[in-house]
Amino acid sequence: MKGAVLITGASRGIGEATARLLHAKGYRVGLMARDEKRLQALAAELEGALPLPGDVREEGDWARAVAAMEEAFGELSALVNNAGVGVMKPVHELTLEEWRLVLDTNLTGAFLGIRHAVPALLRRGGGTIVNVGSLAGKNPFKGGAAYNASKFGLLGLAGAAMLDLREANIRVVNVLPGSVDTGFAGNTPGQAWKLKPEDVAQAVLCALEMPGHAMVSEIELRPTRPPSGPR
Repeated sequence: MKGAVLITGASRGIGEATARLLHAKGYRVGLMARDEKRLQALAAELEGALPLPGDVREEGDWARAVAAMEEAFGELSALVNNAGVGVMKPVHELTLEEWRLVLDTNLTGAFLGIRHAVPALLRRGGGTIVNVGSLAGKNPFKGGAAYNASKFGLLGLAGAAMLDLREANIRVVNVLPGSVDTGFAGNTPGQAWKLKPEDVAQAVLCALEMPGHAMVSEIELRPTRPPSGPR
């Protein structure tokens, strides 16, 4: 039997695609998201999946989610930190509330996930933490002040966590996609040139299924062609 994986942002986009793929591959999946209606609908499709309504910004929701994973499946073997939001505005137009929303979700949410998952991973003798970041964590763009800051910060958090945890047999892996066709942050879905959520899900699966003695620290993912076509 494959491991038990907790996936955040699981009600749509990359999180949903990851949940579907891992379930199809035999993993037991816990689905954490704020949209309880969509979450319950997905859990009803994926036999044995565990719906975990919650907000990654709330520490109590993390404590309940990890405890529920261990109660339902007897273990937590991996965490996929995927939940994220984007508010794209020039830096001087961002409100403090918007800044906090992005940083608290994309960065503090990942920190809380790692903090609460690690004791459970240690109890089973190790595991994997996959952080779904973005190439925006390396490449600033106009209007991306809050989003870039959160994703740059995630790389720093994950890099330090990898060094802290590798000797405890816990692998920390970053998956960094470019443009993904999800309608994220108000973008128009249906743009054929972009990566698909399923592409990112395949990268997450790759990170989870590396041999136990090996770790891919980082996977960068890009569309094969830019929006203007071949160059």
